Amino acid sequence: MNDRTLPFGATLLGNGLARFRLWAPDAAVVQLAFADGRILSLARDGAGGHGLDAPARPGDRYRFVVDGQPVPDPASRAQHGGPDGWSILTDPDAYPWEAHDWRGRPWHETVIYELHVGAYGGFDAVREQVPALAQLGITAIELMPLAAFPGERGWGYDGVLPFAPFEGYGTPDQLKALIDTAHRHRLQVFIDVVYNHFGPAGNYLHGYARDFFHRDGSGWGTQLNVAHPVVEGFLLANALFWLDEMRCDGLRFDAAHAVGSPAFLRHFAARLRAALDPDRHIHLMLENADNRASLLTPDADGIAPYVAQWNDDAHHALHVLLTGERDGYYAAFADHAAQRLARCLGEGFAYQGEPYAPWQDRPRGEPSGHLPPTAFIHCLQNHDQIGNRALGERLTVLAPPAALDAALALLLLTPPIPLLFMGEEWGETAPFLYFIDHAPELATAIRDGRREEFAHFGAFADPAQQARIPDPQAPDSFEASRLAPAAARDSAAQQRLALVGLLLTLRRDYLMPALPGCRALAAAAVGERGVLAQWRLRDGRVLVVLANFGPALPRGTLPAPLPEHGLLFQTPPDAATALNATRIPAHSCLVWLDHGETLR
Repeated sequence: MNDRTLPFGATLLGNGLARFRLWAPDAAVVQLAFADGRILSLARDGAGGHGLDAPARPGDRYRFVVDGQPVPDPASRAQHGGPDGWSILTDPDAYPWEAHDWRGRPWHETVIYELHVGAYGGFDAVREQVPALAQLGITAIELMPLAAFPGERGWGYDGVLPFAPFEGYGTPDQLKALIDTAHRHRLQVFIDVVYNHFGPAGNYLHGYARDFFHRDGSGWGTQLNVAHPVVEGFLLANALFWLDEMRCDGLRFDAAHAVGSPAFLRHFAARLRAALDPDRHIHLMLENADNRASLLTPDADGIAPYVAQWNDDAHHALHVLLTGERDGYYAAFADHAAQRLARCLGEGFAYQGEPYAPWQDRPRGEPSGHLPPTAFIHCLQNHDQIGNRALGERLTVLAPPAALDAALALLLLTPPIPLLFMGEEWGETAPFLYFIDHAPELATAIRDGRREEFAHFGAFADPAQQARIPDPQAPDSFEASRLAPAAARDSAAQQRLALVGLLLTLRRDYLMPALPGCRALAAAAVGERGVLAQWRLRDGRVLVVLANFGPALPRGTLPAPLPEHGLLFQTPPDAATALNATRIPAHSCLVWLDHGETLR
């Protein structure tokens, strides 16, 4: 589906004309208003659409007037004044792209760096850091949602105009310049898209196109009726907008479990791939609380609907091992956390159909042991796992530095695709808080809802303690979350940055070329807070990783012998010496590339 068949949006026709369309089946009268004062009437077709060809040029500001109510174009490519303001007519071919030969990178070369554009300083500020990220060893930047939303600040998951980048981050051309610069430095650009709902404020579609949404909505806003062909076409056009017009390299589908049935997700991915240039490397990723391995399983042609999923199971198990926390959803990982992490390393998901008790007393997940390790995206931190904490703390202030060094080694020197969250590379200690800018009534509801949610956590059960939770509406919550990527760092930050750079260099030189066809051989817990795992790489070598996130252990705790040669990395620096002295050091990680037999 292209712009000429989508019943939304404005398309330049040439000769000073543009075609304007709005699907408004519940509207009696639809008009087109320009900022210069012109008001024109749209003709209605038999399918609920309204259209008009009118004189217009790039840069013109316009909006629709539906039964007397001014509304933005739902497919607007740019906004002035947010969803309550004017849509801007844009020329999709005007930007002078430079990276013409870019076709992307294969998935196994991916190292993701997730960031919030606003907290990073805007599109231009991110673009300035692209060379440094590339030099560090990052191969993909993932931008939290960009879709326009009301107010001056927010995470972006309450967007209401999916085609229009939030104007507080910069113009569409500034975003294109960021993407172009990334490509010239061989960095992929992924966009986080939200296809399960529109936000609770600034959504005018429900007033003239009720069938666009489910009647019951969702906890986050108005849930999209993805079974409707117009809605599916709208979402497909949006995905192609990011991948074709904006030249992004992949999409992460937020909360896919809330989008619709797995059948829809599979069908949508197939339609999207059929519309893309087969010579490009385009990667579709999921966040999916249901752990549906079937959405990651290749078909007879070797193509999976989605290349990978954020593996929350691995994160939760690691977080418990690093911090000892047991509240909330961590309760489902608190017992036998090392065994659950080992299962993630050896089979993908920790939960593959077992009851997710005590968090949810129902089965969760599907068997995933047949999937390649690269079908899983692992992280120590991401926007959810920091920002959805009551105080927004990073692991840097929750776990011992030596344990974090070991966890980074496990993350970056094992086959699953690694993800770092902005600032993690230098050990940022500033929080990443949840922040919003809504009308008072909605802001109060969100503030009260968060405090009620955290009342289930022991540290915040007392109302007096709940008062410590930062107000998401307060401008200070956003200001506290801002980064200064180019700032001078202390010695600890420089050491962490050097460690991450070394680990990414080792991954590039030793792991990346051998990841296609890699398969897990075995993984097991070592004591209560350690794991031993091994993989057979494409070149036949065996990758062995031993990580201990607790106190020192007797070497006899190991479930299998270790390689005698091929030590690739160790932390702390004397870890191998301690290991030879019959103990597994505290807060350690050792990595071998061995040409011998497997350990099993």
